[in-house]
Amino acid sequence: MSSLIWISGASAGIGAALASAVPFPDARVIDLSRRGGTVEHFKADLSDPADWKRVEQHFAAELAGFDGDRVVFVHNAGTVVPIGPAAAVDADAYTRAVLLNSAAPQVLGRAFLRATAELDREKHLVMLSSGAARNPYPGWSAYNAGKAAVEQWVRTVGAEENGCRVIAVAPGVVDTAMQGDIRAVDERAFPAVERFRDLKRSGGLITAEQAARGIWSLLDRRLDSGTVLDLRDLDG
Repeated sequence: MSSLIWISGASAGIGAALASAVPFPDARVIDLSRRGGTVEHFKADLSDPADWKRVEQHFAAELAGFDGDRVVFVHNAGTVVPIGPAAAVDADAYTRAVLLNSAAPQVLGRAFLRATAELDREKHLVMLSSGAARNPYPGWSAYNAGKAAVEQWVRTVGAEENGCRVIAVAPGVVDTAMQGDIRAVDERAFPAVERFRDLKRSGGLITAEQAARGIWSLLDRRLDSGTVLDLRDLDG
């Protein structure tokens, strides 16, 4: 084994596609999620702070004595629910969304950086973002704020010269189950819903497999640590 790769939320959607498209044939791939998918699974609820410490300990244990060529953590896990005005949505669901979208990326990202700090190997930390980081869609306050936090965290940590290349990538609008949930929402909860329905009708969505290939291709590009980008803006 020369590559050790963690993907959070690899049980479905983009995360599952990432796990299936890992470009390193000898890689060991570990899914961090509640449900698990087709690869090795470390069960964790990433909206629960109690599990963040377990993940940190898992990183440290797996990297003890690691002598491979590269380590990668792709943080993909996130949620768009609950959808609706902040004052109207369920309080518990909203709290879980804030923890998963805003706090977990920072805490788990720090844990990965700490676990790999003394490792003299190729190191990548890839955070999934979204156009929602820059476009404030009413009804998505926890999701918008979470993705904006991810991008600013990446810019800041990328400037700290920690030996790990840290980037954030927005994959575009991807045809996943989450998009299906979005299209099913009432316009009163999410006024921009018709835009996403139009994208589905017009063939404006990319597949999870296309997104995964684009994300993995970033590891071969000459990107500075702290880079925040959108796959739709890349050439080739």
